Amino acid sequence: RVLEASEDAITVLIQTKKGEWFEIGFQFEAESPHKLLGLRVEDREAPPAGAQSKIEAPAPPLTEGEAMSLVEKHLNELVAADEFSGTVIIAKGGVPVLQKAYGLASLEYNVPNRIDTKFNLGSINKIFTQIAIGQLVGQGKLSFDDPLGKLLPDYPNRAAGEKVTIRQLLDMASGIGDFFGPEFKAMPKDRLRTIKDFLPLFANKPLEFEPGTKHQYSNGGYIVLGAVVEKVSGQDYYDYVRDHIFKPTGMQNTDWYEADLPTPNMASGYTREGMGGQHARRNNLYTRPAKGSPAGGGYSTAGDLLKFALALQSGKLRLPDFRKPAGGESQNSHPGNTAGFPGLGIAGGSLGINALLEVGADQGYTIIVMSNYDPPSAEATGKKIRGLLARVKN
Repeated sequence: RVLEASEDAITVLIQTKKGEWFEIGFQFEAESPHKLLGLRVEDREAPPAGAQSKIEAPAPPLTEGEAMSLVEKHLNELVAADEFSGTVIIAKGGVPVLQKAYGLASLEYNVPNRIDTKFNLGSINKIFTQIAIGQLVGQGKLSFDDPLGKLLPDYPNRAAGEKVTIRQLLDMASGIGDFFGPEFKAMPKDRLRTIKDFLPLFANKPLEFEPGTKHQYSNGGYIVLGAVVEKVSGQDYYDYVRDHIFKPTGMQNTDWYEADLPTPNMASGYTREGMGGQHARRNNLYTRPAKGSPAGGGYSTAGDLLKFALALQSGKLRLPDFRKPAGGESQNSHPGNTAGFPGLGIAGGSLGINALLEVGADQGYTIIVMSNYDPPSAEATGKKIRGLLARVKN
């Protein structure tokens, strides 16, 4: 079903053979040959019975200033309804055209969010793990097609060691399961501070499917990739990423801050999960690991994510092209300018955590939304912003 269509974008609602519903948005160049610039996929509930497709007439164009005014109006309405708390940066050519903070970093102490407040990234951390692996592949220290057992000969699951490749781990096609589950829920979260702490939650379990035969989201697979980074680089995973990704890009407020160590200017997360339908929120402290991992849970600021976006656009950092056919070893080798960067859209979320980073191609807009409320607080806000920016005509 077509939900929206304009000169340079279309959004459709689809149902899979398993009955799952997804909203897929395509962004195209406004001018011929209308190359694809971006793709967005979001989970959706089933539509009401009898709902019909509709293609609305394109909304009238906006100036950039008009779009920013509408963004601010929308955010103010969300805050008034207690549906958003966090920070937003919209930048073009690396220069912010809007940057604002809303809501509270601490409900307990009535501390407001600031534009430089640190927020939990959720799964956005996975992109750092991908880049780390890509750097090590580029240095010839491993191959995307290396079996896991070659790099981690002591990995507990022998079948995984023999069959699973680095490429499959990156692409969520390994068959390795998740660390979220009954054991995670039952254990004290202060015991989760290193990669080795996470491994017992999944590493001994059988593969959930034959590697390479399907895709299934796997936080466990990214824990394993973190262990590979440690083994191949000879560095602690966290130190490697700090030294080779955060420091070179000037991301001084990005790290895996531990939950029980005081960290200045860091937002607490708040969830309505388990509140029995009440409007109140509870702190998410007991739902997340004491320290994040290669799979997620680190912290950053909107400003640091903008620095990260600029590093990708300039070629200082490169995303590994691990989806190439087997045997492809190179990283994404776009030249050191924005014209070769294909764009990026990534989000992360959990209870009291939601963050979104969308980096436009060819000097397009970068959208950064960080929230300490439940999903889809940041992602829904990003979608609204994206729709308004699509109407801006230069």
